[in-house]
Amino acid sequence: MNITSPSTSRAWIELDPEALKQNVEFLQSRLPKGCRLMPAVKAEAYGHGANLIAEQLTQMGIDAFCVACVDEAVSLRLHGIESEILVLGYTHPAQFPLLQQYHLSQTIVDASYAALLDQYGKECTYTFPVHLAIDTGMHRLGEPFDRTDTICQLFRLKHLNIDGIFTHLSADDSLAPEACAFTRMQVEHFEQVLTAIKKQGFPLPKVHMLASYGILNYSELGGDYARPGIALYGVVSTAEDSLIWSRYLSPVLSLKCRIASVRDLKAGDCAGYGVDYHAPKDMRIATLTIGYADGLPRNLSNGTGSVLIHGHRAPIVGRICMDQTLVDISGLPEEVSAGEIAVLIGTSGTLQIRAEEIAEQSGSITNEVLSRLGVRLPRLVTSSV
Repeated sequence: MNITSPSTSRAWIELDPEALKQNVEFLQSRLPKGCRLMPAVKAEAYGHGANLIAEQLTQMGIDAFCVACVDEAVSLRLHGIESEILVLGYTHPAQFPLLQQYHLSQTIVDASYAALLDQYGKECTYTFPVHLAIDTGMHRLGEPFDRTDTICQLFRLKHLNIDGIFTHLSADDSLAPEACAFTRMQVEHFEQVLTAIKKQGFPLPKVHMLASYGILNYSELGGDYARPGIALYGVVSTAEDSLIWSRYLSPVLSLKCRIASVRDLKAGDCAGYGVDYHAPKDMRIATLTIGYADGLPRNLSNGTGSVLIHGHRAPIVGRICMDQTLVDISGLPEEVSAGEIAVLIGTSGTLQIRAEEIAEQSGSITNEVLSRLGVRLPRLVTSSV
């Protein structure tokens, strides 16, 4: 859902296209000449809203995207995105007609899958644009790198047009010696495959192996494409990493909600579910119009997390509910009223809560925190690029 004004919303997401543009420019600047961005807009563009983000990126000149599943790709097409869209994951054979109908590129997850798609192409007289996934050590998707004969045979399938070949670096988020050694091993395995393809006389398709952390830590590896995900949105996976990269990357997303009610508690009063919170003293609390059904992690309950109101922190008290959250406003110097705004991710005054902070407090990573933001949160683009 998209809106033009948050004035009537209980809770909403604001998107900053200038921050998105800055992130695109920074990530592109790290890559060798000729390596283009293929942004990952899967999982609703990591919770930001895939259609809105793809639209903004298209205006910036981005002409290729990747998603997790065919339904995400179809949604982009229906929204008017005409660029190449690569489906990174498995598409059930019953959905092969969608690949043809919407002119989508499909990942070949292994050789047997290639045979299925090629056979369907033969039956419907259509040649599918595909990218080959190569398993270089993650053991998730892709034909194993050491089966070079099998990989090369895929280039002979008449109803597959192999436009790209890629792998996924599974430890590129760390520069620890063991992780670096594993990443270098994956790169060597991938290069072995590329060499074998060239030796067999097949033209090398477009190559890509870098995602967000690959661009940040191994940008020299380049390729024809790079697939930024979380970094595109101005955040990194952990609070520790944000100490390094926050000076270069600007968060695109802010999460805000309304204050529904303000009330007083006396010392000993309970608040929220389960008789879980007892007021340690006379205090004042506010009820916020957001809860775990909107994607707010429930393990931020009981003071683990906080929000910003009037440029001050207000700790969460009691258990986060499905649709509401209680916060302690006793320490705020200004009067707080119903209808005012609380900031859960973003800036208020001189203070900021980043997604990395919430991820650390909830024992997760930003990728999960942001991608779980609920569909009932309207998305608002604050200005145009």
